Amino acid sequence: MPGVGSQGGVEWVIDAHGCVRERLQDLVRLQEMFQALVQELGLKPVGEPVWHQFPGTCGVTGLLLLQESHLALHTFPEHHSACLNLFCCRERKGIDWKPFLTGWLGATEIHLQECRRHYVCD
Repeated sequence: MPGVGSQGGVEWVIDAHGCVRERLQDLVRLQEMFQALVQELGLKPVGEPVWHQFPGTCGVTGLLLLQESHLALHTFPEHHSACLNLFCCRERKGIDWKPFLTGWLGATEIHLQECRRHYVCD
């Protein structure tokens, strides 16, 4: 456990299952989801997101570089799942991920790992 005066951040690693296939393939919707996360959490992008849509499954990978670190998404429409990773180098309050991802992706099951990152230990 860090002592008083230590510094750190927080990282969320999220697996969303039971998602709606079409939503996992909808590049515009996924871009809008990134924008919603940026607004809701007050994130500070340092550029435009980079997106790639895969042929065949039409899965999508997105990456946004942040002043705070990064936001990444990988969708697997063939498995009705998505993996989301948000790393913030400073402590911050998160959001209620389950309703957020249910609304955007139609997820029925969310596996959330919240990892406190510590840079300085006393």
